[in-house]
Amino acid sequence: MTIGAILHGRTGAVIAARPADTVRAVIDLLAQHRIGAVPVVESDVIVGIFSERDLVRLMSSYGPEALDRSLDEVMTKSPVTCDSRMAVIAALSLMTQKRIRHLPVVDDGRLTGFVSIGDLVKHRIDHIEAEAAAMRDYIAS
Repeated sequence: MTIGAILHGRTGAVIAARPADTVRAVIDLLAQHRIGAVPVVESDVIVGIFSERDLVRLMSSYGPEALDRSLDEVMTKSPVTCDSRMAVIAALSLMTQKRIRHLPVVDDGRLTGFVSIGDLVKHRIDHIEAEAAAMRDYIAS
């Protein structure tokens, strides 16, 4: 199974921020959508990522004044990405190795999706449960 298969059922645009957005505005975006990170995008091209971890680091270093900084100053630049053809298990491995929880999906240089480790784990569990149910049905018949 691929990352593209996970993205296939999703509707709507990826929730993203722009480099000029303030940290304060992005915190509101994260809270409103109940998410832990956003890709930072300029003309459909990912230029960074901003996550809860970035916020914690900023608050520790700069205190409340960090809220008025632009993402361009504080985002994680050159984030780890994948493409929609990557296998889910390979993406999980990549996220574990890099110690990240969010993975922008980039195809042909453009952001096409955004997945969290929770999305991938849920997909794996659903797949394993479906296989187990099929085996039970097979054995029972």
